[in-house]
Formats: sequence, structure tokens, C-alpha cells
Amino acid sequence: MADTEIFSEAASPISLPGWLLAACKGFAAIGGVTLLAMMLMTVASVVLRGIIGKPIPGDFELVELGSAITIFCFLPWCQATGGNVVVDFFTQKARPRAMHLMDAFGSLLYLLIAGLLLWRLIHGALEMRQYGEQTMVLAVQVWWSFIIILPAMALLTVTCAASFLAHLKGVRA
Repeated sequence: MADTEIFSEAASPISLPGWLLAACKGFAAIGGVTLLAMMLMTVASVVLRGIIGKPIPGDFELVELGSAITIFCFLPWCQATGGNVVVDFFTQKARPRAMHLMDAFGSLLYLLIAGLLLWRLIHGALEMRQYGEQTMVLAVQVWWSFIIILPAMALLTVTCAASFLAHLKGVRA
């Protein structure tokens, strides 16, 4: 696939590989479906509580696990599209080269943080699996959520690296 230019008002335009954007969109879709499922379950639980006095058992546990999945699934797309919060008060009139330099630095910092988080999440998932940590009401194995979270975090790390390299190209151009 060809590289696709991504632009956000806060960030400088960059080109990322099409396969990377497709993967980011795919994970964002998983996050969106998870969010929709949580919303529907919450509405159903509230309605059941109002009608028969009993909510869906463990609804708060499912929302907790679903929220983690949703957040991690949206992070790569947010990075790929320049959707992260940027305070550009002092840089509004900066030249494109300076913007790319600052964006490259920000992407590098995010890459380091994402790599660190991925490393620690892997350790956390392995420990949760080893000790059999589970939710209190439904007894759902907590490590199951990491089946989606870890690849999403790995994709974020790759996306940060790609955006860092793309901004470095912008600095040189």
C-alpha cells in the first residue's frame, strides 16, 4: 500500500504507510465496538434495575475491562492522525521545519513511554495469568483483556516510531 498523508490542525502533516493506518483503524474499530457494547450493556443494566430491581451481574466489572480495551485500542489511531492533545499557543506561527522538529521530539518521547508501558504490561499480564487473577463477581480472568491490549500497545509503539521517522523527514525537507 502507498503511504497516506495524515494531517491534523495541531500537528504537521506526515506520511505513514497504508498498512499501518489500516491496522490503526482496525484497532479503533475494535475499540468502538467494545464501547458500543459497554453502552448497550449499561443501558440494559439500568433498565433491568428499574423494572425488576436487579441489574446485570458484574456490569461494573465488564465496564472496567471494556474501558481498558477501548482506551488502548484508540491510542494508535489517535497518534497516527495527530489527535493527541497539543498546546500550540507558542508555536502557532512556527515554520513547518520547527513544527516537525517539535513533533519529532514529542513522538520520540511518546515512543519511549509506549515502549516502557508495553514492557510493563507484558510483565503484568504474565503475572495476572500466573496467579489467576479474576474479577470478583463474574470470575473473569483479568489477563484475557490483555489479549487485545498488548497488540494495541505494540501497534502504538510502532506508530510512534513511524511518526517520529516521518517528522524527521519533514525536518530534513
